[in-house]
Amino acid sequence: MKPQLTIISDRINPGFKSTRALLDAGDMPGLQALAKKQVELGAAALDFTIGPRASEDPKFLIEAIRAVQDAVNVPLCFDYPSAAIQESCLKAYDEAKALGRKPIVNSVAETRWEMMELLKIRPFSVMLMASERLEDGLGRPNTSGTEIAGTARRAALRLVREHGVALDDIIIDVSISALVSDMAGLNRAALEAIGALGSDPELKGMHISGGITNIGQQLPPKAADGSDLKRQLQCAFLTLAVPRGMDTVLATPSEDLRLLPEGNFVLETFKQVLPLSGTDVLRAVRKLYRK
Repeated sequence: MKPQLTIISDRINPGFKSTRALLDAGDMPGLQALAKKQVELGAAALDFTIGPRASEDPKFLIEAIRAVQDAVNVPLCFDYPSAAIQESCLKAYDEAKALGRKPIVNSVAETRWEMMELLKIRPFSVMLMASERLEDGLGRPNTSGTEIAGTARRAALRLVREHGVALDDIIIDVSISALVSDMAGLNRAALEAIGALGSDPELKGMHISGGITNIGQQLPPKAADGSDLKRQLQCAFLTLAVPRGMDTVLATPSEDLRLLPEGNFVLETFKQVLPLSGTDVLRAVRKLYRK
């Protein structure tokens, strides 16, 4: 079954070799073709980062933003933890080319609250990182569902009350981890947080997201049953997350994301991995791809 998800494409990112080649070559027509393809495949917005070059070559950053906006009419999600780079992005962004829709500022966090000063430039939607919190003036990692949900709730309500951001303009990123290295149960914590946030009546209308492609990193392409392991893992996470309240995903739109039926091999094995920690995770994950 196809879930009702808003897809933010993750492909305009030099972490993908093909995208890095386009950026290294300054190939704007190629970048535009990539952006068009993502929208054709169903992306409602495009996550946008050119990596370190954004600070090294701000003119190229602006050129790339304008080129992509000339090619597509969906909002851009600027993926930078730097307020200075975000300022350049927001000033270059043309809302009219996105049919009047606001850009998204990705990587706001309690530890980077100064980024909300960017609202002086223009209104924007907020992608809020819930993986870290501010405690006694220091950044602390969130490792439990309670910590993730508590940080997200506190920060979301602060955005509403202090900055006038509508709940519909807030996207919580619960941080999905690579399953093979998730020794601390962070994916379990993310699912617990999604459930808590999705059932909170005071947060009704807020969106919950995560970078779904992370979960299959460093794993082989095929599962033990012959299926596409990485795509099936993405679907397994969504099968558990969507009913809890996840409605947005940072993903590659070409992936056939759907909810898996009970009894699906990867889904059932994923459920077995989730309660585990430490080296027990590695042993259980091997069952996914070893016959």
